[in-house]
Amino acid sequence: MSTARIASPAALVLAAGQGTRMKSDLPKVLHPVAGVPMVQWVVRALREAGVERIVVVIGHGGDQVQAALGDSVKFAWQREQLGTGHAVLQAREHLGTFDGPVLVVAGDVPMISGSTLRGLWEDQAQSGAACVMSTFELEDPRGYGRILRDVSHGSVTAIVEHKDCTTEQREITEVNPAIYCFDNQKMFAALDQVGNDNSQGEYYLPDVIKIFVKQGETIKGVLSDDPDEFRGINDKWQLAEAGAIVRERILKSLAVSGVSIVDPGSTHIGPDVKIGKDTVIHPNCVIEGSTSIGSGCQIGPNSWIKDSEIGDSCRVFMSHMERANMANGCRLGPFSNLRPGAVLKEEAKIGNFVEIKNSEIGAGVSASHLTYIGDASVGDGTNIGAGTITCNYDGFSKHRTEIGRDCFVGSNSTLVAPITIGDDVLVAAGSVLTKDVPSGALAVARSRQENKEDWFVRWREWKRGSNG
Repeated sequence: MSTARIASPAALVLAAGQGTRMKSDLPKVLHPVAGVPMVQWVVRALREAGVERIVVVIGHGGDQVQAALGDSVKFAWQREQLGTGHAVLQAREHLGTFDGPVLVVAGDVPMISGSTLRGLWEDQAQSGAACVMSTFELEDPRGYGRILRDVSHGSVTAIVEHKDCTTEQREITEVNPAIYCFDNQKMFAALDQVGNDNSQGEYYLPDVIKIFVKQGETIKGVLSDDPDEFRGINDKWQLAEAGAIVRERILKSLAVSGVSIVDPGSTHIGPDVKIGKDTVIHPNCVIEGSTSIGSGCQIGPNSWIKDSEIGDSCRVFMSHMERANMANGCRLGPFSNLRPGAVLKEEAKIGNFVEIKNSEIGAGVSASHLTYIGDASVGDGTNIGAGTITCNYDGFSKHRTEIGRDCFVGSNSTLVAPITIGDDVLVAAGSVLTKDVPSGALAVARSRQENKEDWFVRWREWKRGSNG
């Protein structure tokens, strides 16, 4: 056994099927589980298992699968759906000369673990078996191929499909989840001998096991104690069940690390989210993508956060964040919306019905009510009054608004970009500013108030008389 061989397994992911029972135009393997496409979960597990060389066999919706996985893997096309054995043969161009362990995994088993896959290929590499395969037990094994073993040494002697089982064989509870690690050269040699003399006219990968047995090769079955790992997804309900299991695993891992999950049943957190200790996640929160949250935060209830960074001791209450950043000690919400490019510095306070987009909000800034800040920068310590709007779009182009530090922008002010407001400026409430304001100034841009005494009384009497 060479170290190089153990360090360099390959893998085949079978992802060419249509998945008609999903009743969807989306390719089956791209349906998300906890926000991640099924096939991506499988690729992640293979990477975790130490596999660098991965070939994904694609067919139905193959262009979409390629787009989803990008250049992190190689692709082989199965233009005709002629069975799992035929699918593997399509990868010969990429793996035909490879000499080592090759894992073969379906693209619709999102809960398979990296440790299980690593165990399979390490076992194959060390034992030299023609095949090492996963097995598991089910109380109700209907629909699964049964595992037959040699009673003297325990090696697998056959896989018998349910429809072909004898009455005695149907009592066997050990079944085949179709996750294998083969000696790659022996696998391709055996596949060349597999025929399609069956009711479907297809080439089945499990027929390789029969050929190995005839050749006197060793086939090892590794019995797993976690059947959930091998759940295949064939319809939307199974997809929902898998999502619930994966979410529970994610939440448990976070809780064990020191995160408080108030209501696991209503909390959805993605696999790439990182959360610090003593942070509390309140009910009805969705946190996904590449999001990081510091320690000692209060998140929710009723918040949605995606691809964002949140520092320590922050509060996000009934609000949305996407591709936004909050530094330590910030407060957000309720009903606030941080759109892409929003950056809040330390101790900033963003209140109800405030929307911020592509803007930097300085330390200690307060924007507590009914405000839109877009394509702007706001200096430290500035207060933004209720109803303030940065008019950043002229119908053709976006323009910037620059507001200095320690300013006070009065309520119901409209700042027409491009505009620069210096430090220590007071903008009178109700102003519409179209020109720059120097530091230290008072900016007033509104018409002078005029009171016409008794006008309303006379007007009302006239209206009543004219309508009488």
